[in-house]
Amino acid sequence: MAHEIELKYGCNPNQKPARIFMEEGELPVKVLCGRPGYINFLDALNGYQLVSELKKATGLPAAASFKHVSPAGAALGLPLDDTLRKIYFVDKKAELTPLACAYARARGADRMSSFGDFISLSDPCDVATAKLVAREVSDGIIAPGYEPEALEILSAKKQGAYAVIEIDPDYVPAKLERKMCYGVTFEQGRNDLLIGDAQLSEIVTENKDLPEAARNDLILALITLKYTQSNSVCYAKGGQVIGVGAGQQSRIHCTRLAGNKADVWHLRQHPKVMALKFKKGLSRSERDNVIDVYISDEYEDVLGDAVWQDNFEVRPEPLTREEKKAYLATVTGVSLASDAFFPFGDNIERAHKSGVQWIAQPCGSIRDDNVIETCNKYGIVMAKTGIRLFHH
Repeated sequence: MAHEIELKYGCNPNQKPARIFMEEGELPVKVLCGRPGYINFLDALNGYQLVSELKKATGLPAAASFKHVSPAGAALGLPLDDTLRKIYFVDKKAELTPLACAYARARGADRMSSFGDFISLSDPCDVATAKLVAREVSDGIIAPGYEPEALEILSAKKQGAYAVIEIDPDYVPAKLERKMCYGVTFEQGRNDLLIGDAQLSEIVTENKDLPEAARNDLILALITLKYTQSNSVCYAKGGQVIGVGAGQQSRIHCTRLAGNKADVWHLRQHPKVMALKFKKGLSRSERDNVIDVYISDEYEDVLGDAVWQDNFEVRPEPLTREEKKAYLATVTGVSLASDAFFPFGDNIERAHKSGVQWIAQPCGSIRDDNVIETCNKYGIVMAKTGIRLFHH
């Protein structure tokens, strides 16, 4: 490990010089391949904190897909069924380890946003995971180690320019954190709050049924929010994030943005989408783009007379607004967490439209009664966490 690493430049090419360094001791990271940049390291270090906390909280391997210092996806190492394998472009016969499953899920949460992401793994990268990473457009990866063959696979990516970072899993950061803005130094205690069952113990709604799977999804969502740019809201289902709304000034805009992403995740599993016959030669990224437009109200952009042949072997029927609404009305089993309180019941109304049954939020609004009443109207379970998770 080195005392400092020189970077090509900072956030922008005009911001030079740039480096990461330790005031005392050695850095906990080592660059094994490539030349990570300023934002790459921010994504890597925030992402690794997220997945290592998930591993500690659940005992399962975890992965995260970061873009611009917020997670596009995060997930636990639970098996993939045939539907998830298909929508994540994972071969039916591919042998997957729990870590590989975690990565496929994290990458699959919001494949459009994850294009060119930075990957974080809680465990040493194995060959199965490296093979999945090798196929995707990504800037780099951080893990607490690499199997020799996995490192070979990753080092060959981007003609040897792919950023591969190894982090010391025993590293303990200082209790105080500092950052500068406009020449002024800010200092605060590190946010070392441990998230777990304690944040879900006070249920304030009439319905108090919180099954274990939902409890794990809420913990997953809360830990994800801890490393997401505020304001933020996170939807989760089946051990993975399915929608993150980050960095919005309005809470309802967070809820809508994340809810829309969760809806797209569900609609990718619609029979019409699963049956699309793509033109041969289309890359995974191109297929992601086509699916995204096909699901949207601008579907004519990929189905029009002059363009459909560029995307499909057989021209599909549109997925109508009525069909989407009917399909989404069947969705259940979604968990939602917020990094600060919901000020109005409209957030619950929007969450309900995306199949949310369980919510974790700090409470503390002068309209908590209205928020709780809206949850009761739909039989939603809501836990009062009593904590804010703002992250900047």
